[in-house]
Amino acid sequence: MKYEELVERVREEIKDAWFSKGLGHVAFQFNVEGEAEGAFYIELSDGKINVEPYEYYDRDIVVVTSAEILLQMVEGKLAPMAAYANGQIKVYGNVETLKLLPINNKPKKSES
Repeated sequence: MKYEELVERVREEIKDAWFSKGLGHVAFQFNVEGEAEGAFYIELSDGKINVEPYEYYDRDIVVVTSAEILLQMVEGKLAPMAAYANGQIKVYGNVETLKLLPINNKPKKSES
């Protein structure tokens, strides 16, 4: 998987994810290591989710992980706090912010 494909896949997975609209502003920067290496961000602001292929200098938290673990988290297959506890991600910033990460919490449509 290429970096651009990863960013687009994350964007698609969380575009309809639920998060508290009264949250204010939170920015997550992801530093992906290994396959699809690069930095991008997820920003929650004004009730919207933005995913962009850039570093976010005024971020609230930096998460360092692999593309595989990141996708498991945004797909709702791996809880972000569990990934942290298991050492699958490194976090720089307030670890509690991980609880705000939007994930795809809608069931997948079965393919017939």
